[in-house]
Amino acid sequence: MPVPGPRRNSRSRHQLRVLARYTGVSCQATKTWKASKDPDFVAKKNRILDLYDHPPVDGRVICVDEFGPLNLQPRPGRGWFPKGRPARRRATYTRIHGVRHMFAALDPGTGQMFYRFRDRKRWPQFLDFCKQLRRRFPAGKLFLICDNYGPHGKAEVRTWCADHDIELVYTPTNASWLNWIECEFTAIRYFTLDGSDYPSHAAQEAAIAGYLRWRNRHCHPKRHFAVNSKIRRPDYLPNVA
Repeated sequence: MPVPGPRRNSRSRHQLRVLARYTGVSCQATKTWKASKDPDFVAKKNRILDLYDHPPVDGRVICVDEFGPLNLQPRPGRGWFPKGRPARRRATYTRIHGVRHMFAALDPGTGQMFYRFRDRKRWPQFLDFCKQLRRRFPAGKLFLICDNYGPHGKAEVRTWCADHDIELVYTPTNASWLNWIECEFTAIRYFTLDGSDYPSHAAQEAAIAGYLRWRNRHCHPKRHFAVNSKIRRPDYLPNVA
């Protein structure tokens, strides 16, 4: 005679859903968050938000950052394709073509973006990009919002900017999300890199440039940065997730 095992409690999926709803339990993703511990967080945050909300009439606010590294590799991703079998990408590749980087700038006043591709992203390349922006906007003071990446704070960069009426406005440490250009990189990645396998840097950069030209033809001035976010509250604690 078989020995009876422990009684099994079976529940249908519907019963489990009802039970979870009744008890207030839901399946949630756990994410990591690196909070800013910058002692000057509030002052830096308020400075950037004020520039977004009240851009100076005698100057121009520009958000700058680097996008990359731009490797030549097969990338998974979603896209719009004819019905049928999903596209497949090779899983292995050899990195023989080096890496490229894109310096990018966003003008919130017009919504336009500007860019340059470079082999490196050290301080000489960043300084060249600052000079390009100064030539593009020769009149008035420039307020360049950027993160704390080392080349952005190089003495040579700071000196040249100070001599040419450019103020470098740094985001708080671990708070580059205050830089408005960050959200634009998500769209660039989605429309040009996801699901791609470019044969050359020229082809990859042509795709990115094509998207940015299309984007600039349809852009509008950017306003209302994080208007309903908790970062707007005066009691916001930066070092708490």
